[in-house]
Amino acid sequence: MHFGYPYCHQGDIVDPDEGKDRTCDEFIAPEVLMGPHVAPLGLIFYTGDQFPAVYKNRLLIAEHGSWNRTKPIGYQLSMVDVDAGASQKEIFASGWLEDEEASGRPVDLEQMPDGSVLVSDDFSDVIYRITYGK
Repeated sequence: MHFGYPYCHQGDIVDPDEGKDRTCDEFIAPEVLMGPHVAPLGLIFYTGDQFPAVYKNRLLIAEHGSWNRTKPIGYQLSMVDVDAGASQKEIFASGWLEDEEASGRPVDLEQMPDGSVLVSDDFSDVIYRITYGK
């Protein structure tokens, strides 16, 4: 399968240099658009039991965040239900970007045996543990 790079970006933008003689219809479009420069670095499928059943088997994505945009985006954890047909992205955890100032940059995720989720942050040099309180 070919997803378009370097000829087509995000399923509908032909690269002005590499894609001159191509169309995006030639390639498989992404299921979910992340946004330019959000840098989705780490991801896991949540398989734990600590969170409600709706979280089970959803894809969690660490969006490291943009550094080269006028208005920064990313700096959050997203969640995608890949079994829902047309996959939709929603926010799982945020707070690392306030008033366009970053306080952290999520890098990777790890699920712990108790179902909690660890998140590494290379901006603040910390590891967060996310739990579900009932």
